[in-house]
Amino acid sequence: MPELTHFNTAGDAHMVDVGGKPSTTRMAVAEGYIAMLPETLRLIMAGGHEKGDVLGIARIAGIMGAKRTADLIPLCHPIPITHVDLALEPQPEASRIRCRTTVQTVGQTGVEMEALTATQIALLTIYDMCKAVDRGMSIESVRLLEKIGGKSGHWQRASGEARSSTR
Repeated sequence: MPELTHFNTAGDAHMVDVGGKPSTTRMAVAEGYIAMLPETLRLIMAGGHEKGDVLGIARIAGIMGAKRTADLIPLCHPIPITHVDLALEPQPEASRIRCRTTVQTVGQTGVEMEALTATQIALLTIYDMCKAVDRGMSIESVRLLEKIGGKSGHWQRASGEARSSTR
């Protein structure tokens, strides 16, 4: 089993030194869902929310979250993000919204945390904007789907796979 990289030999938390790693193109894709009452989803899709365009605001919040990941997660490196694509897809048949985020950079470390953070922030923004009408919403299945670049190369979650070991 691989060792945890954020601890030194004394067991103290530290930021991993990526200074000697080459800069490569890196990409990560994450997804997550927010389940809600059908009436809440209809309100969002109709654009009738008094706070404004829920999905548009959530998209911008998620992009901002990707850019601020190093400020939120203590041992993350600040990364020059080159692209964020955040798509919010209403799924009326399941009474939920899917968030899928792709983040890219050219750098010495990956953007998995940025993709996961962007996804969470977008979903949290939907919750915040709609909690007055539906406090029972549930953020679910936030996970990494794919990462490309770096020493570990390409990793992709197997279809239907809920959990994965490092490969």
